[in-house]
Order: sequence, then C-alpha cells, then structure tokens
Amino acid sequence: MFLGELLSEALRAIRAHRLRSFLTLLGIIIGVGTLVGVVSVIAGLNEFVRDRVIQLAPDVYVVQKFGIIRSREEFLDALKRRDVDWNDYQVVARTLRLAEDVAAQVVGSSAVKYRDRRLGDVQVVGTTANLGPMVRLDIEVGRYFTPMEDDTAQAVAVIGSDVKDELFPQQDPLGHLVLLGGAPYRVIGLLTKQGRTLGEERDRKAFIPFQAYRRQFGSRDSLDLLVKARGGVEGVNASIDELRAVLRALRHTSFKAPDPFGVVTAESLQELWQQISAAAFILSLLIASVSLGVGGIVIMNIMLVSVVERTQEIGVRRALGARQKDIRRQFLLEAALLSAIGGLLGVMLGALATYGVRGALNFPATLTPGIVVMGLLLSVVVGLLAGYWPARSASNLAVVDALRAD
Repeated sequence: MFLGELLSEALRAIRAHRLRSFLTLLGIIIGVGTLVGVVSVIAGLNEFVRDRVIQLAPDVYVVQKFGIIRSREEFLDALKRRDVDWNDYQVVARTLRLAEDVAAQVVGSSAVKYRDRRLGDVQVVGTTANLGPMVRLDIEVGRYFTPMEDDTAQAVAVIGSDVKDELFPQQDPLGHLVLLGGAPYRVIGLLTKQGRTLGEERDRKAFIPFQAYRRQFGSRDSLDLLVKARGGVEGVNASIDELRAVLRALRHTSFKAPDPFGVVTAESLQELWQQISAAAFILSLLIASVSLGVGGIVIMNIMLVSVVERTQEIGVRRALGARQKDIRRQFLLEAALLSAIGGLLGVMLGALATYGVRGALNFPATLTPGIVVMGLLLSVVVGLLAGYWPARSASNLAVVDALRAD
C-alpha cells in the first residue's frame, strides 16, 4: 500500500469515531499545551532577564559584602564579613591598574514628598556620578548629576517614573523640589519607565549623589563597588584577580581563607538564572510527561480495541494481498496521526495560554517556531510508541482466523 492510501485509511478510521478520537486525545492536548505554555514563559523570561533584569554590561562586575548567596550557610558566613566602605572604594579606585573606572553605590529607602503628595517606601540609591553609564541608566528627560555635584554633596535627584506619576501626575518634574528623608532635593532627571520585574518595582527609585546620601542618611551601610574592566570582556578575569588581591590585603586575609567579599558578574548572573530556568523546565517536563504518558496509554488502549473491532477487515486486506508490514504501517500511522492532531490542538492551547499571560498579566512569554516543532514532534513520538504494540498485534493476526471473526 502506498503512503497516500495508508493516510486515507487512517483518516477514515479517525473520522468514523470522532467523539472517541477526541476523548482519546485529551491527555495529549493537556500535556503538550502545558509544556508549550511553560516553555514559552521560560523562553520569554530568559530573554527578559538577559535584556532588562541583568543591567550590567559584560565588562562590568560588582563587588559587595554578600555576592551571590546559594544557601543558608553561605548567608550566615557572609553576615560575618566586614562591610565594604568608602575607604575600600578610594583604595580600589586609586590602586587598580586593570580597571577603566570604579563607581560606588549604597541603597536605602525613604518616603518622598511634594507639597501635599507623598509616596512611601521609595528606594533611594546614592551613587557616584559615573555609575549611570555603567549600569546603562536610561534617562527620558533631564540628566544625571555631575562629579562636581557629587563632590560638593549637591541636593539633586533623578527619579523613576512611579515617583513622577505619584508626585507630578500632570506636570514636568524637572526643577521642582521634593522632600527626601525630610530634606529638599531638586529634580534634575527622569528615568525611562521600566515596569515591574519579577516582583520588583523598578520605577519606584530616586538616585542622589553619593556624598549627599552620606550627609543625609549616614555611612553605616555596606557599599557596592562597580568596576569596569580594562580591555573589555577579555579583561574581566584579570581585573577581578587584581581586585581580589587588593581587597584581601586590605582585610589581612590569609592565603587559604576564602574571599571576605562577593564578586558578581553578568556571566555569573546568567549562569544562576539558567540553573533556575533549567530546574523550572525539568519540573514542567515532569508534569507534562504525566499527561503525555496517560494520553499514550489511552491511545494504546483505543488502538487495541480498534484492532479487535476491525479483525475481519484486517483478514480481508491480508487475503487480498496486503503484507504484514502494510498492516503494521497502517496502525502505526493511525496512532501517530491521532497523536499529531492532539499535539496540534495542544500547541494551539499553549499558544492561547502564552498570549493570554503576556497580554493580561504583562508577563514575558515568547512562542517560538522551535517550541511549536518540539510540541508536535513530542506528540508524534508518543503516538508511535503507543501504537507499536497494537500495530504489531494487528499484523500478526492469522488470515484464516481473522476472516472467521464476527
């Protein structure tokens, strides 16, 4: 039998029992839909994290007290470390030869007021003037503060869009004075709206000069040092080694002791996120495999029932010259086609879920051709595996016994 004939017979058998075929496919539809939806969300998150969450340039790294914490034990050990302070910043900025620039920042929180309007729990970031270009701060209007304004502790601020919307809903905020921690600051810049990222309000921020922050809030908090490596990405490792030597000497750390500080790079953040997303993908695959496994068992059961129902038809085909492999191919193709239809419906379900998540929840999700192909191939493979035993049973039927079947 030619492939066209086999395909025509498979479609005829599926159409003959439409309701039964649809109910058979529910497990495949749910499994493929779940997998496509979750993988689309993970793919969108990966792209979103790479482009918007990880704001470090590849040639910039951060030195801080804690660094990347992966366990409770690491957190308890990090608590014992000495804070990174202003003296560390000055020594690092003066000493490093493999760094093009060094910036510092410290993070706190405070309410911001303008006349009778108030916005509480705003993240206040005190930075040196060179931090803006390092973390790629996108200023919509106005400017960032200058080194002179930082050195002289000028009371100027660059605010996020949430602060602007709450305090200046119908006017330009530039030039106006806001009360930050009870002290007046003149707004000189407005950041481009970034939106909510994984639960973090990225627009609820105010950036002020580092020296103004120290005057206003004190210098008890640990700093983050941002270092731009000389020589681009290729020079990051050498720059980190030089910085480790400087800070370890400042802290009189013994040769065998671990670093009393953490170093965070864009690459390490990507690796950490990839580990998290890989774990989420494996979990979704396990969940989807349950539905796919149930769907495969249902397809196998229905195909075995179909073999019993069509025993006489099989006998007639064999008597008219059909070979065992023709019968086997017919039932395999029918199972694969049945499962592929379920896979297609599952992909459509996953696509609807993807666009629903992206549209209704404004959550990053991306449905790519690769994900669609993966869903369809997986469904076909499940169908072939589920149809193998029924196809083998049908092809092994004795012709005389099959012809005598009722």
